[in-house]
Amino acid sequence: MPIAPYVNARLDPETRRLAGIAFEITCAALKLTARDECIKSLIASKIIELARAGEIDPDRLCERTLIHLRRG
Repeated sequence: MPIAPYVNARLDPETRRLAGIAFEITCAALKLTARDECIKSLIASKIIELARAGEIDPDRLCERTLIHLRRG
């Protein structure tokens, strides 16, 4: 489940790679399917927002994204 279709921001290749890993981890944690496009888009947006702010650790990106989703 690559993040590329959801990325419209300029990210350097390494940040894009790490954001992609975080995206895959988060989607797996939530057991998303191909039909869950809306939530995947929200996840990608949050991960990209956090990555652009300087957070590039995939585990922390996932954790912070899950916290954000739980808060609504």
